[in-house]
Amino acid sequence: MHTALLLDMAADAAPERLALGRRADGLTFEATRRRARAGAGWLAGRGGQTVAFLGLNGWAMPVAVFASGLLGKPFAPLNYRLPDADLNRLLARTAPSVAVVDDEMLHRLTAHPGVTVVPRSAFEAACRADPPDELPWADPDIAVLLFTSGTTGEPKAAILRHANLTSYVISTVEFLGAEEGEAALVSVPPYHIAGISAVLTGVYGGRRIMHLETFTAQAWVDAAAAEAITHAMVVPTMLGAILDVLAERGETLPALKALSYGGGRMPLPVIERALELLPHVDFANAYGLTETSSTIAILGPDDHRMAIYSDDPAARRRLGSVGQPLPSLEVEIRGPEGDVLEPNQSGEIYVRGEQVSGEYTTKKVIQDDGWFATNDGGWLDEDGYLFVEGRLDDVIVRGGENISPGEIEDVLREHPEVADVAVLGVPDDRWGERVAAVVVPKGAAPPPDDLAAWVKARLRSTKTPETWVFREALPYNDTGKLLRRQLKAEMSAAPSVA
Repeated sequence: MHTALLLDMAADAAPERLALGRRADGLTFEATRRRARAGAGWLAGRGGQTVAFLGLNGWAMPVAVFASGLLGKPFAPLNYRLPDADLNRLLARTAPSVAVVDDEMLHRLTAHPGVTVVPRSAFEAACRADPPDELPWADPDIAVLLFTSGTTGEPKAAILRHANLTSYVISTVEFLGAEEGEAALVSVPPYHIAGISAVLTGVYGGRRIMHLETFTAQAWVDAAAAEAITHAMVVPTMLGAILDVLAERGETLPALKALSYGGGRMPLPVIERALELLPHVDFANAYGLTETSSTIAILGPDDHRMAIYSDDPAARRRLGSVGQPLPSLEVEIRGPEGDVLEPNQSGEIYVRGEQVSGEYTTKKVIQDDGWFATNDGGWLDEDGYLFVEGRLDDVIVRGGENISPGEIEDVLREHPEVADVAVLGVPDDRWGERVAAVVVPKGAAPPPDDLAAWVKARLRSTKTPETWVFREALPYNDTGKLLRRQLKAEMSAAPSVA
């Protein structure tokens, strides 16, 4: 199945339902289809085998997604937050391509062979014209090229094929299942897999998509209130800031029905506070990867409420999980030799299903039998709930023992004087690595001995940090991922308290 067919189906079945933008002047599904066809006709005359996109959120982004699909050309959104040199290096890798670029960002780019740059304003004007009767057709196999965040190295270009994306959409969303008047607020950037999946699932489900150009907590709350937003997805750092604004204003967002979160580890105090401030909202924790076309496991609303209101320790513990795998997927935990592990044993998370790509422009890493190694560590409990421990690259190896930073971080976040924390391994002559904690205190820095005693009382002594650093904030990228590599580099020059 082709991604452009998702828009055709919605436009045929509900042409006058609002698809994009504000309630007052948004685009209907039929108007969105016409703009996508007109945009495709215009882009076809500018050459290239890929359509790159560099810009903020807005109606041009989803229209460009479908225009690219109509031409059978991959859509490649670029990270506008990168330094100019890195951004230009990625742009050059899209060649031969035509790049739709926000007018305000044109000055950041240099000329690259095989790359034709067109202003976003020109593309938007072309989309408002009458669409052509026929469109040229290229190889329709690849739908999207997404550059990974590059938190541990040079970004890789992940290949997502039409079959991957439409499999995810159809298996998770009911066609036109949204009620008229429902609206989803999208605040993740266009170059994130959640931004792509929000467009495809929103269109197929028949739910109006309201884009926030750039995220601030104040702007998010303003838009959610003004547009009667019913659904939204945020990353953990966003949710914490949103809750602060809601508490300050006394706002409850009565129209909001469902809020999903993902993209990074959610501190338990943050989601507990969210459940308290917004008891009418259905919360869901969605875990996925770029290479899996978005979500592969979900912790649903019932599990969230049981964790708060139940006395069952197992139900409480599951609030720290990412829920159960989607019915359309298989998930296994494997050891270093590739053996499948029993419940409650930690290993590497493997996933298999039609939505799984596991493919880059430089190599294909999915196995012949369809299994994809995520490079995430984790474990499954007896009831199939998945607990993610973090990237295997982040595992601390102390004297031959593998230690998960996430487990220690969760314990420290429960300390009343800790606002945020990152745990990582730093070189040690005796043990190979020792456990270090970078702590953001809520006020004055608590004594390291107190924090060490807190951890030791809940975990064994080998997992207790030996080095402590206090900072005002931790480095995150704009999709909520902790920049551990940057933090490790900064740690080498940071004063520590042992």
